[in-house]
Amino acid sequence: MDHLPDLKTLGLIGGVLALLGVASAVLRALKNREASGLDTAMVETFRQRVRAWWVLFSVLAAALIIPGRLVITVVLFGLIAFWALREFITLTPTRPGDHRALFWVFFLLTPLQFVLVGVGAYEVYSILIPVYAFLFVLARVAMAGDSKRFLERCAKIQAGLLICVYCLSHAPALVTTLHTPEDDWDPAALLFFFVLIVQLSDALQYAWSQIPSKHVIVPTINPGKTWEGLIGGTASVTLIGAALWWATPFSQFWIAAAMSTVISLTGFAGSLTLSAIKRDRGVADYGTLVEGHGGVLDRIDSLCFAAPVFFHLTRLCL
Repeated sequence: MDHLPDLKTLGLIGGVLALLGVASAVLRALKNREASGLDTAMVETFRQRVRAWWVLFSVLAAALIIPGRLVITVVLFGLIAFWALREFITLTPTRPGDHRALFWVFFLLTPLQFVLVGVGAYEVYSILIPVYAFLFVLARVAMAGDSKRFLERCAKIQAGLLICVYCLSHAPALVTTLHTPEDDWDPAALLFFFVLIVQLSDALQYAWSQIPSKHVIVPTINPGKTWEGLIGGTASVTLIGAALWWATPFSQFWIAAAMSTVISLTGFAGSLTLSAIKRDRGVADYGTLVEGHGGVLDRIDSLCFAAPVFFHLTRLCL
C-alpha cells in the first residue's frame, strides 16, 4: 500500500477533483445570474454538498497519495470514528455508572480497533468489538452498581461503538487487509472508488427525490427519502460504478456495477437508521461541524453501513 499510487488511482482522483472544479464554476455562474429559473433551495443544498465534497475528497486524496499513506489513512479514519462516536454518545443520556465504561471505549477499544486494522489483523479486529467489547461494556456498567435502565444504557453504548467505530473501520481495512504484494492493483483506488460511490449515491438519491411525483418510504422517520430517489439514485450509481470498473480490482464491469448497487442500498439503510436515532432523540443533526450538513456522523452515516458490507463482498470476490 505504501508504494506510489498508480496511474489509475491518480486518474480517478484527478477526475473527481476536476469535476468538483467544474461544479464549483457552474455554481458560481448561477450565483451571478439574478434569475436562473432553478429552485434556489436546491441550488444552495448542492452548493453546500460541493463544499463538503471539496474537503472530504481533498483530505482523502492527500492521505492516499503522500508517503506513509497507509498509516495516515488509518489514522484519518480513526479520528473520524472517534469524533462520530463522541457525537453519538453526546445525544444519548448517560449516568455516572457509564462513565468508566465509556473511558475504555474511547481511549482503549476505539484506538485498538484501528491499530489492528492498520496491521491487517483481520482475525482479531473482525471480532474485537462485536464480541469482546460488547461483553466488556455489559460487565463494566454492571460493576458500577447502577441497574436503572441498564439494558437501554448498554445498548446505546454498544450501538455507537458498532456503527461509528466497528463499521467505519472496514473502510481503511480495504487498503490494509485485501491487498497483497503480489497484486497488481492499487488499494487506494478501491477505497476512493468506495467513498465516491457512497457520496454520489447520497447526492443522486436526493436529486431524484425532487421529481414532482413523490412516494415517501418512511414519512415518520425521514420525509425526504422517497422511492423515486432510492430507485433513481441506485440505478444512476450502478451505471457510474460500471463505467469506473477500470479503477477497481474487479475483473468484470458488472461486478463493479453490482457492488455499486449494494453500496447504494446499504448506504440508504444507514442514512435511514441514523435518521431514526435522531428522531428518537428529538434533534435535527448530530452536530454543527459541517456547514449545511450537521456533524460528522450526519455525513458518514451511509459510509458506516456500506463499509463492512462492501469490504466482505470484495473479500469474497478477490
